[in-house]
Amino acid sequence: MLIDITLLVTPEMIEAAHGNEQKSFSGHMGTHFDVMNKVFPLENLKRSAVVVDVSKIEDREISLEDVDLNLIESSMFVAFYSGFIEKVGYGSKTYFSEHPQLSNALIDALLERHVSIIGVDFAGVRRGSEHTPKDQYCADRGVFIVENLCNLSEVLQGKPFARFTAHTYPIKYASMTGLPCRVVAEI
Repeated sequence: MLIDITLLVTPEMIEAAHGNEQKSFSGHMGTHFDVMNKVFPLENLKRSAVVVDVSKIEDREISLEDVDLNLIESSMFVAFYSGFIEKVGYGSKTYFSEHPQLSNALIDALLERHVSIIGVDFAGVRRGSEHTPKDQYCADRGVFIVENLCNLSEVLQGKPFARFTAHTYPIKYASMTGLPCRVVAEI
């Protein structure tokens, strides 16, 4: 079964996002990854993947203790389902400024496991002034961050985690800071 985990972008969402997030003009609209002066390797188009349910975590960072690292293997696409995109809705000021975030220790643990892609159903692995430097930190270690995923609950099917195959297809743009992409889960 194939599940599209790419955010459907509507004209209303574009208008809301442009009013609340300046970067949405430069390839950062909807499901995308921040390029960070790197080239997306073609071997990343298809990856073994796992999605972890972190939807019960509120009022704190998603930490290392919230994830069973035994689920994580080298080269994987690791996604986090918070439910935030469904609760708040894409494009609002709250969506861009008050989203969940992964702890630095968790991000480092994922990098130590040599994952290929970290996917989130919110606006970034870190908020505010930490967003861009953390994306660069990951990119410098060969890891891309895919933001604004959706429909991850369909992949989970009520379980705390689910394995799947992730198909990630970025648009082939040049000189952009963000690349919109289509991400499909094959279960």
